[in-house]
Amino acid sequence: MRSLPLPLTLTARLSPVAVLACAGWALTSGPLTSAQDTAAKDTPKTQSQSTAAPSSTAVPKTFAAAPAPCTSVATKTVSSLVPGAKTAGKEIPSTDTTLRRTCSWNALKGYEYRWLDVSFELMDSDDAARSSYQERIAEKSGGGPVPGLGDEGYSVVNLSTEDKQQTREGVVMARVSNALVVVTYNGSDFETKKAPGTDEINKGAIKAAKEAVASLKASVN
Repeated sequence: MRSLPLPLTLTARLSPVAVLACAGWALTSGPLTSAQDTAAKDTPKTQSQSTAAPSSTAVPKTFAAAPAPCTSVATKTVSSLVPGAKTAGKEIPSTDTTLRRTCSWNALKGYEYRWLDVSFELMDSDDAARSSYQERIAEKSGGGPVPGLGDEGYSVVNLSTEDKQQTREGVVMARVSNALVVVTYNGSDFETKKAPGTDEINKGAIKAAKEAVASLKASVN
């Protein structure tokens, strides 16, 4: 069979994880003048010179580390969604695997190409995860909620065309406490130049997302 060049540039969907550094505060003070010194001595002290710093209690996070993404989807599901792919998957390098981990599967079988990736992203709190989730679904408008998928679930499918080649891509996002699960699933037919149907892509992405969410929840049990 002749080798088929891929008309689309398919890249891993990986956002850099921000690394936060704590900056130190340098306090400098000049010498008091004699008048200032005298005034300071004569002024009655109505408040304690040292105020205790307010105590802060860290809010416990449900998920402290991202689980292994390549085992988050059943092998039979991978074989069904991405025919011909190595079911072990390939984990995409991350700057901090405790905060974000992504696994991808892709294969060209005959003229049919499929891509699937699953990402786990951890936030500092439920509120931070909720805010990030809302921002992302706003960016990917046109979809709808997925009932019963985590605390919040959303699915959207879009069709794109490049060099007369169609690709249909589904993205499913779910929030579970302080974690986000993001699944991307797309496909193309390089013989017909057509893309698989919306229903196929949407159902496939949701199926993978449900398994990924179940794997995330099992990681803390």
